[in-house]
Amino acid sequence: MTHLLMGEFHKLVTTRLWLWLLLASMALTGLYATLLIGFSDDGDTWTPPLSTAAGQQTLFAVAAGGANTLVAVLGAISITGEFRHRTATATFLATPHRSRIVAAKLITCGITGIGYALACLSVVTAIAIPWLAAKNISLTLTGNGLPATMLGVITDITIFALIGVGVGALVRNQVAAVVALLIYRFVAEPILTGVPALTDWTMYLPGSASASLTQISLTNQQFLTPWQGGLVLAGYGVAFAVAGTLTSIRRDIT
Repeated sequence: MTHLLMGEFHKLVTTRLWLWLLLASMALTGLYATLLIGFSDDGDTWTPPLSTAAGQQTLFAVAAGGANTLVAVLGAISITGEFRHRTATATFLATPHRSRIVAAKLITCGITGIGYALACLSVVTAIAIPWLAAKNISLTLTGNGLPATMLGVITDITIFALIGVGVGALVRNQVAAVVALLIYRFVAEPILTGVPALTDWTMYLPGSASASLTQISLTNQQFLTPWQGGLVLAGYGVAFAVAGTLTSIRRDIT
């Protein structure tokens, strides 16, 4: 298994994709954090005041929103690329136990997700500390529940990496997998969660579960408790990982 993991990490770092997606994640995180702080004094904002624990938790939770979808895209590409570039046959012949290959990709992308999470949390920290200090708002990284939010962000992004690998294994077509992930996360789910009549079940969707886990607070939307959101999101991660693994085992390579 060690050799498989080394091989997957080698495949990952030999392309620039992981770096471009990381930079994009950090840029999105920076944009979200800047907008949240910049409009925090607006009376019509949906987020709590940044002087409160809920406001600061919401601020640091934007790191998950900046990275989780792009990490899922990276996970999907990691496995669909095998079929797009016709390396799947050689990969699966070299290691006949296909489940071990998928497991190696899941572990590799999961660890990469942790790296993305730490990088995006660093971006929020670099923006928040001086800006909030200029607003005379006290910010302590070890207080106001921020450690739990940071742990939630790391867990969230890691799970989305697993979801991406699972989706890629199920779909196989790289373009279809990436487009499906992007449309769902940036178009479909925001539309669904914006319908008040659907609130009772949209809170169980992946994005809403992510918001629950990272302790986002919004005045216009209700979320599950953090532990409930974590369980729901973990359920999605396990379901897609298992489904993708079983599909890879049973489906013909060609």
